[in-house]
Amino acid sequence: MSNSTVLKIDPLLDGVLPSTTPVSKEAMELAEFVKDKSHSLVDRIESYQDIISLEIGDTPLTRMRNVERETGLRQLYIKNEGGNPSGTQKDRISFAQCLDAMRRGYDTISVATCGNFGASTAQAAYLAGLKCIVFIPETYHTDRITEMESYGAQVIRFPGSYEDNVYHSQQQSKANHWYDANPGGHNASLQISAYAEIAYEIYDTLRDAPKMVAVPVSNGTTLAGIYRGFVTLFRRGRTSRIPIMIAGSSYRKNPIVESFRQGFESCVDLEESRITESKVNEPLINWHSFDGDEALYAIRKSNGQAYNVSDEKLMRYAKNLREKEGLQVLPASTAGLYALIQMHKATPLEPDRYVAVITGRK
Repeated sequence: MSNSTVLKIDPLLDGVLPSTTPVSKEAMELAEFVKDKSHSLVDRIESYQDIISLEIGDTPLTRMRNVERETGLRQLYIKNEGGNPSGTQKDRISFAQCLDAMRRGYDTISVATCGNFGASTAQAAYLAGLKCIVFIPETYHTDRITEMESYGAQVIRFPGSYEDNVYHSQQQSKANHWYDANPGGHNASLQISAYAEIAYEIYDTLRDAPKMVAVPVSNGTTLAGIYRGFVTLFRRGRTSRIPIMIAGSSYRKNPIVESFRQGFESCVDLEESRITESKVNEPLINWHSFDGDEALYAIRKSNGQAYNVSDEKLMRYAKNLREKEGLQVLPASTAGLYALIQMHKATPLEPDRYVAVITGRK
């Protein structure tokens, strides 16, 4: 693919709104100010920070009493990241990175995605007045391409795996002076700090750390960030403990889970030929986890566990949450919750407080 092809960007015309705008009227009004470059950069950045304050985070932490009754696991809470505009936790890092891109003088942001991260970044970039280029493996099945394009993002179906798309996006970002929003790069600490906010929000409700936090893992950034947030809280004397971190992912298709289960000290890549994507497992699978070492460290340091979960079980538990708790969730996001339930079935967990992170239905 030539650079000239990549550089062809067709942003929305001035004043044209995307077809999908799951943010408040106030946020859209602020975005118009942010995109008006006749204002000072300081004022534009301040307005974008106001958008973040209005729209991102403070997602529900809800007790799952019907699941408790079904499983016998007491005080089970769901941290539902579906409350973010894109329906996923990805908004926490996409908006943080767009803010960083504005501060550093970039006009274009680029990312590779299975679907959710691209949709989130496209929306965040639209509100920031940034151009957005999204790379997606040409064999992937995401339904969110239309959504990305509605925000003016250029979507490029690039050959190869997700990892191939990440590397290509990184190369193109470097060559064309785009902001590189991909995992595992220079922005890893920024992304982990953004996800640490999930831990702070859990603490705000529970006023202490739960016994365990279960998280679906792909690249491992979300789990690593939540762990880092609780470490910070513990060191500040806010919590009495650091929770045990539980990871769940697609059956034998994630390096973090496989490395943990095989006793490796660092995250070891899988054989690419072993990875087969499906519409259900795409948000979880990879042969290389870009923040895998950080996630593996968090699991080990907290005396945690990691589990494989099949597509069939992910679908079944998403259906169970819909029927028992009225939640529409992304099946892949139930991987951590399913792992926690299986731990309890194998050896009943003591009465305490347990949290599982899930995301929206898209």
